[in-house]
Amino acid sequence: MKAAVVFEKGSIPQYADFPEPEAIQENEVIISVKAASIKNLDKARASGKHYSTKNEIFQPTIIGSDGVGYLEDGTKVYFFSKKGSVAEKVIVDRQFVIPVPENLDFSMAAALPNAVMGSAMGLKFKAGIRSGDVVLINGATGITGRIAVQIARLYGAKKIIVTGRNEDSLKSLLDLGADDRVSLQLSDDDFKQRIKEIHNETPIDIVLDYIWGHSVEMILSAFKGDGTFSHKTKLVSVGGMSGDIIQLSSQILRGTDIQISGSGLGSWTKEESMLLFSEIIPEMFLAAAEGKIKIETEDIDLKNIEKVWNAEMPAGKRLVIKI
Repeated sequence: MKAAVVFEKGSIPQYADFPEPEAIQENEVIISVKAASIKNLDKARASGKHYSTKNEIFQPTIIGSDGVGYLEDGTKVYFFSKKGSVAEKVIVDRQFVIPVPENLDFSMAAALPNAVMGSAMGLKFKAGIRSGDVVLINGATGITGRIAVQIARLYGAKKIIVTGRNEDSLKSLLDLGADDRVSLQLSDDDFKQRIKEIHNETPIDIVLDYIWGHSVEMILSAFKGDGTFSHKTKLVSVGGMSGDIIQLSSQILRGTDIQISGSGLGSWTKEESMLLFSEIIPEMFLAAAEGKIKIETEDIDLKNIEKVWNAEMPAGKRLVIKI
């Protein structure tokens, strides 16, 4: 069969022949893949730089972590697989297989789940979002941030504030459900002052952060208390695109009711991970099929994988490999 294969650690995936998988265990199923999205996670794992690959012994590997296709009985499904997904056929543990609505196209079904993992899991399990909460999404102009805006609204957020550098993308988030925007192009003082004003007017319950770095330092500084009672805010780190390390004053932690946690592989409980497959992704598939969630894709044929691997994708679009 044909697949996108990394033959040497750190090399670009190649369109190549690879042995067809065989279902050996009783819980395994074979899926004929039709589409698979490529995320930062997939690129990091393919390069061997992701923390989840630290203890793995490298061998020729099919890239990708999930996709959409058909079971042998013709059922349309989404799947997650640690054995790769960008191939004509894959073998999958049936507990990581989810039915896909027939009216949801393959590209959207392939692109949506990773963004759901990077938004719904943090909002639901780490932040414990409740109807009426005020949510700040820091670095919201990326794919996952755009989905987070829509999911926060589905979960009942009363107000959604977004930050980002791309002015056009930031403005477009208002059409997806955001209520207010704060540009990261502002000076540090102006950015902190604007966050402080919003927090004083409508206290922020949740910060879902995708970029970490200096912007988070500024947000935490804006929240800093003055010794009187402060509003409880939960900050959930999902990504670190603008820096992996921050400076955090202990005075902020002592003088502010702030709770900091992370959401990602390794931070979820087994029960939460199972709910992702049994409840959350199916719920979001249904919402997408009903037009309540939108995600844009850039579709490329499998045979062109080498050409697009390091290409810059159009803003706000997820790369999807069609098979």
